[in-house]
Amino acid sequence: MVSITLQSFNIFNEHDFTDQLAAHPDQLLNIFKQTIQSGDEAIKEAFEANASPQDIINTRAQFVDQLLIQVFNHYFKHCNQKIALIAVGGYGRGELHPASDIDFMLLLQQKENTQTKTQLEAFLILLWDSKLDIGHSVRTLDECTEEATRDITIVTNLMESRLLIGDKPLFDKMIEATGPKHIWNSKDFFKAKLEEQIKRHHKFGDTAYNLEPNIKENPGGLRDLQMIGWVAKRHFGTRILTELADQNFLSPNELSTLHECQTYLWKIRTHLHYLTGRHDDRMLFDLQKQLAESFGYKDGKNNLAIEQFMQKYYRTVLELERLNELLLQLFRQEILYTNTHEKPIVINHRFHIINDYIAARNNNIFIETPSSLLEIFLIMEIRPEIRGVQAQTIRLIREHTYLIDDKFRATQTAKQLFINIITQTRGVTHELRRMNRYGILAAYIPAFGQIVGRMQYDLFHAYTVDQHTLYVVRNMRRLSVANLGHEHPLGSGIFHHLEKPELLYLAGLFHDIAKGRGGNHAELGAKDAEEFCLNHGRSNEDSEFVGWLVKKHLLMSMVAQRKDISDPEVIYAFATEIGSLKHLDYLYLLTLCDIRATNPTQWNSWKDNLLSELYHKAAIAIKTGLDNPIQREIVCHETRTSAARILAKRGVVSEDLNELWLPFSDDYFISHTPDEIYWHTIILLNTLQVPPKINARINRRGEAEIFIYSSINNLLFVTIASTLEQLGLNIVDAKINMTSDHFAVNSFKVLEEDGSSPTDQFRMNEIIEKLKSRLSEKASNINDISPSKNNFRRAQKNFSVETVIHFDQLIGNDITILSITSADRPGLLASIALAFIQCEIHIHHAKIATAGEKALDNFYITDKNNNPLLDDISMENLKTTLLECLS
Repeated sequence: MVSITLQSFNIFNEHDFTDQLAAHPDQLLNIFKQTIQSGDEAIKEAFEANASPQDIINTRAQFVDQLLIQVFNHYFKHCNQKIALIAVGGYGRGELHPASDIDFMLLLQQKENTQTKTQLEAFLILLWDSKLDIGHSVRTLDECTEEATRDITIVTNLMESRLLIGDKPLFDKMIEATGPKHIWNSKDFFKAKLEEQIKRHHKFGDTAYNLEPNIKENPGGLRDLQMIGWVAKRHFGTRILTELADQNFLSPNELSTLHECQTYLWKIRTHLHYLTGRHDDRMLFDLQKQLAESFGYKDGKNNLAIEQFMQKYYRTVLELERLNELLLQLFRQEILYTNTHEKPIVINHRFHIINDYIAARNNNIFIETPSSLLEIFLIMEIRPEIRGVQAQTIRLIREHTYLIDDKFRATQTAKQLFINIITQTRGVTHELRRMNRYGILAAYIPAFGQIVGRMQYDLFHAYTVDQHTLYVVRNMRRLSVANLGHEHPLGSGIFHHLEKPELLYLAGLFHDIAKGRGGNHAELGAKDAEEFCLNHGRSNEDSEFVGWLVKKHLLMSMVAQRKDISDPEVIYAFATEIGSLKHLDYLYLLTLCDIRATNPTQWNSWKDNLLSELYHKAAIAIKTGLDNPIQREIVCHETRTSAARILAKRGVVSEDLNELWLPFSDDYFISHTPDEIYWHTIILLNTLQVPPKINARINRRGEAEIFIYSSINNLLFVTIASTLEQLGLNIVDAKINMTSDHFAVNSFKVLEEDGSSPTDQFRMNEIIEKLKSRLSEKASNINDISPSKNNFRRAQKNFSVETVIHFDQLIGNDITILSITSADRPGLLASIALAFIQCEIHIHHAKIATAGEKALDNFYITDKNNNPLLDDISMENLKTTLLECLS
């Protein structure tokens, strides 16, 4: 039985309760409610007085015990059947958090008779009317056995049963009937619970590092801790963790760590329940801020309070993950392999394989040969038949991590082992993850230890820095696997021509290693990477190259998403900064793997196509020769000629093309592909209706394109933007080309709100019809347009994004580049367009990108006379208007 101590809390006075009830028997519900309220208030006062989490949850359990016992006595005092009131689940363990459900079972010897049924109904109705959050079941002894036999969750609940009041012999029979001698022996129970944990972890992405983690269900959460207790109880009959230590299944240090982790998570969960006033175990962004403050964290120079708090949380759950793995491995050996006597397979004088798990051949192996702390991971890469590390060896690794010091890192043996680990043909990702989980990676690369569990407080980065880094390496490794080439054909093709893939892996490991230090993390990380490479026997050239990759790892993404890559001058400047095809290949792969590892919702076909287009154009520029830049006139001529060739194959004669294209500017042909120009031309030649002419398609690259040909109207862009927003579409690229005969050629690329492309014709027709309807309404002034208000999504409300406006001049094209960084929200683009109308600004091109809660938009603009904004007054006026529209 669990011992629960009230200590100094005055929660429940049995005599007062019974005296009140005797004096006012018709006021049972009111007395019960008042008792609950006063008890809850007393417990909350204890919480606010910094009572320990264990005192809080144990005291609440005992308080509820006494409430239920009193009500049970009231209704079942004269029951003519054998009945028992039994606490189950967490409540059965004596753990009841402030808003946790109260789970109990009413156990009967046999099916209830009429009198008992009436008593049961009255008992439950009182509890429901009192607003207690109860989870109950009414079962006979036979039903318990039958349902527990079928359902692993029921037998798990019943294992933690605690008799509150009622027939003890009946309770004992239930415990015996549902025990491991009759159903779910410890072997079957262990297998089922292990499968259950695997599925639960998979549901949360097999990572404890979620942005808004569930502290109960996430990997490394309280459920993992409970898993240890369930298996131990089923096999050993233990009820508390200290009994595992008594049986030498836990070392004193491990027991202490488990208790520390449990207490910390209990403390968070207690705060969560009081903050929300409900049973919710998710640490949402707004709650993380409040929790950080409640736990006493303050914003630092380089780390926000919330980042410090969450790093402590992530490191706690990582520790629980490690201990969960260790103890389940011990249980596996004890429960599944206790009667097997398989002969060990000797690997060398340090390690052997037992039951498919690698194990140290003696407990002093790491003291005798410290480099074995790295060697073990290399062996697992080389020997695919090894399923994991034996529990006792995991324990030895953890106990001897201190041996990895400066002297260890300076040895050639250790350096070569690490390089060998990252250059194997298989298992690199798995073993780097295992090294991180066991603390070896942080010990060997101390800078890596600083990013373990480090979160970035935004919606763009879905993982902690260390988890993201290992995902980047995983993505690189997937490019190397031949049968995964379909995932990214271009990336896989480039990868297989790399001369030294390990340089890419090293860049991946170090690209974010300096985050949280302050300053430019790319530049700081580049120094770390170059120094590490030099210390590990890489040549000066290779070391400088890895440093360059780390320093430039954000460049390609920025250019692809924020600059006009149809402009030859942009491509030339980028290609010049890259310098060679080798640099381009490696940087493209690093960028590709980095973006795909940042957030599963951030990668889409649009970004894929942007990166691929930039890669191909830069490659051509480098091959052509950087001393011979491609001229705009040449690009215009080649694109026009290619489009005409495609159209000629469709029977379009050159005379018709020359007449149609005569009013079109060179910018139109430079900013569109031959395929896009072909599509636009066919629409213009074959559509009889007067402008606006509107069409939409899914192009060959899977992108949704919208084409609108209309007369020039200063409300055109804002009307289109607001209409597409109302359709739930995000504009990611917009090109507006004016013709000399006063028409506008508008080309948009759009995505659904979830980042996917519209795919079916029904959706495309819906877009076309909605645009036709809105554009035919002919709004006459700004007031006719109403973009969405500032309806921020839940998570976005927790982030404050300063609006930053910057102007730059593209002198060669006589155009101004306006960059706007602001909080992303519905209607943002339409609001910006309204500011442009008020300031008589023409948009020629827009590049729209988001990074979590931020919108990163670039607009290529001119004034009403098609001149760039060169004077400070015009730019300041536009800036002020934009800030007003976005406020």
